[in-house]
Amino acid sequence: MTAESVEHRVQWPVPPLDGYTVDDLFTLPDLPPHTELIDGSLVFVSPQRRFHFLAIDLLFNGLRSSLGPEFSVEREMTVVLDKRNGPEPDVSVVRADAVTGLDQTSFKAEDVLLAVEVVSPESESRDRTTKPHKYALAGIPHYWRVEPDGNTGRPLVHVYELDPMTQSYVHMGWHRDRVKVDKPSAIAIDLGPVETRP
Repeated sequence: MTAESVEHRVQWPVPPLDGYTVDDLFTLPDLPPHTELIDGSLVFVSPQRRFHFLAIDLLFNGLRSSLGPEFSVEREMTVVLDKRNGPEPDVSVVRADAVTGLDQTSFKAEDVLLAVEVVSPESESRDRTTKPHKYALAGIPHYWRVEPDGNTGRPLVHVYELDPMTQSYVHMGWHRDRVKVDKPSAIAIDLGPVETRP
């Protein structure tokens, strides 16, 4: 082994005995962008496919166009669920009065009205089971899971609403051409192909 190969070896952070906390998430140096904290473990996000980026863009812009000034639409911001969970929804709708300024890095779960996750192959299990379960337990009233609809190039949006009695989400339906819902507010978003150019 050469001195050069030893010099460039990656130094992975060693987790504390009881796992990381959200405080660690915000203070550990040199974490990759969009690192999440799930059950005290750091989750590094893989490079994303174009569908993921374009679907986020479509929904972010559609939500911003639909919602009034009492809401703020946020992209890839940490949501603090509890001491050991700080996921980063692809898009979230928060109360406008929860926005504190340009240096803000997170929101509290109680300020989030809608969390949106665009499923990628590496995040499929987290987006279908782990995150919605945790979002529901934290009391986030609405969750959307977005997946590619076969080979059409369109996003397929699954809409969920929180049942406060069971602290779990109820599937309210899916939307292929247009999302039209009345909660957390009146929202209408056309879901054409995420990109029309080749």
